[in-house]
Amino acid sequence: MFFSTGQDLENAVKAALEMLQTVEKHGLGEKKFFNGDNIGLADLAFGAIAYWLQVLEDVMGVKLFESHKFPSWHEWFENFRKVPVIEENLPNQHEMVIAFKRRRETLVTSA
Repeated sequence: MFFSTGQDLENAVKAALEMLQTVEKHGLGEKKFFNGDNIGLADLAFGAIAYWLQVLEDVMGVKLFESHKFPSWHEWFENFRKVPVIEENLPNQHEMVIAFKRRRETLVTSA
């Protein structure tokens, strides 16, 4: 998605939304985290994906991670972000957006 424009971007957004829908439908059920009441390896993996998707939304100007479309996924991510060790170690999202916008502009204009 990061390198995509036009129709390729639309296709990448569609694929990302399908992935989010799969996690929404089959992933969490009624659990707070994938491992139950405590974060585990799956939470760490999906947490990185969810955080990166939010950065991509800002960089690409698309909306993927909407709470009304993915309520379980969104609630899980809010719980995940509030775990102290996670909250203390997440990179600054604003700084990531600025850096990745610059990088994307360079890549897209040179392609």
